[in-house]
Amino acid sequence: MNLMERYQEAVDNLFKKVRDTQTENIEKAGHMIADCVANGGNVYLGRICHSIENDLIYRGGGPIFYKHFSYNLDVEKKGRKRDRSDLNYDYEGRDAKYALEASDMRPGDVLVVASVSGRTKSVVELAYEAVKMGIKVIAFTSMEYAVAVDPVHSSGKKLYEIATLTLDNCAPAAEAMLEVEGIEAHYAAASGIASDYIMWSVTSVAVEDLLARGITPGILKSANFPGGNDYNKTVVEPNYEKFGW
Repeated sequence: MNLMERYQEAVDNLFKKVRDTQTENIEKAGHMIADCVANGGNVYLGRICHSIENDLIYRGGGPIFYKHFSYNLDVEKKGRKRDRSDLNYDYEGRDAKYALEASDMRPGDVLVVASVSGRTKSVVELAYEAVKMGIKVIAFTSMEYAVAVDPVHSSGKKLYEIATLTLDNCAPAAEAMLEVEGIEAHYAAASGIASDYIMWSVTSVAVEDLLARGITPGILKSANFPGGNDYNKTVVEPNYEKFGW
């Protein structure tokens, strides 16, 4: 079996593991999103496993109700480098709290975040502050990875211990799936492709749930297909602005 075939087999097995272990939580996440949308809330996607959220935000075939959420603090500094080890600055949580307060998020909204290891400090901070504000947090992580590492957040918790609902992307600890002779590191990351698969599965549950409630969510057409852009601009976007779906 060549490397391509081994990779394809590994992905097939990864998807099967997701179906076997995550279907219940996928359904819960989909219904959580549908509840949010049906009740006038907003759904935000943070960065998910190296930016697979972009596969769902304003995409042909995707729902209009997903919106991007990110924040960044830029500090311009031109002074010479000096030792600051004697100064005790604790910035934990400040940026995340400010970003959430400065956004248009409200209690009951849904925020999707991800950390494969489950301990990425900025992500844990964001989830921690969001939950305190009454925002529902859906987290993507690798449980195999997360239980193998120590927390770094002052709460002593990792992402799956904070989130409202956790989805295990079933990636192995340290991410890669295959051993390849002659290469020291393992090969082929699992979290991105698994998270994309999970997120579209969650979305399918949410869309079906909304349809069952008599709500037809706006599904975008490809802007590059004839008539697609006009449909998005004249039908889907105005409907979203008016109803939230």
